[in-house]
Amino acid sequence: MPRRSRAASALLAGLLLCLGPAVARAACTDAAAPAVNWRRCYLDGRDLKQTDLTGAMLREATFQRSDLTGATLAEADAYRAKFMSARLDQAILDGARLIEADLTRATLTAARLRGTDLRNAILVGADLKGADLTGAQIEGASLRHADLSGATWIDGQRHCATPSLGQCN
Repeated sequence: MPRRSRAASALLAGLLLCLGPAVARAACTDAAAPAVNWRRCYLDGRDLKQTDLTGAMLREATFQRSDLTGATLAEADAYRAKFMSARLDQAILDGARLIEADLTRATLTAARLRGTDLRNAILVGADLKGADLTGAQIEGASLRHADLSGATWIDGQRHCATPSLGQCN
């Protein structure tokens, strides 16, 4: 290897050490905050009421039985996250990515899911009474036994009748 190439390689390696890693690692102990990186974190049973998680990285994180009542998860990336039996009443999930997320038996009463990506999400037995699903993408989502009574449907025009189980009537 020519002398100049070795010197350039050494300089580049030194710069990379000074700058640190380019990709931030998930710190599961970080406090709840906008843009927090909780990727693959276990946050089961947590009290996260009224927290602001706008733009948070929540991919493959688990929030089973956690209380996120009134929380803001707008623009959060929660791909394959688990919210089984979690409380998300009055939560704001506008523009969130919940692709393949598991919301089995979650309560989302009066939640805002405007423009939320719920493709292939599992919402079996979820409580979506009064939720706003305007512009949500629900292709492939499982809504079996989900309560959609009084919800605003994806077209933003129709309100689901009471009762509406598994589909908007």
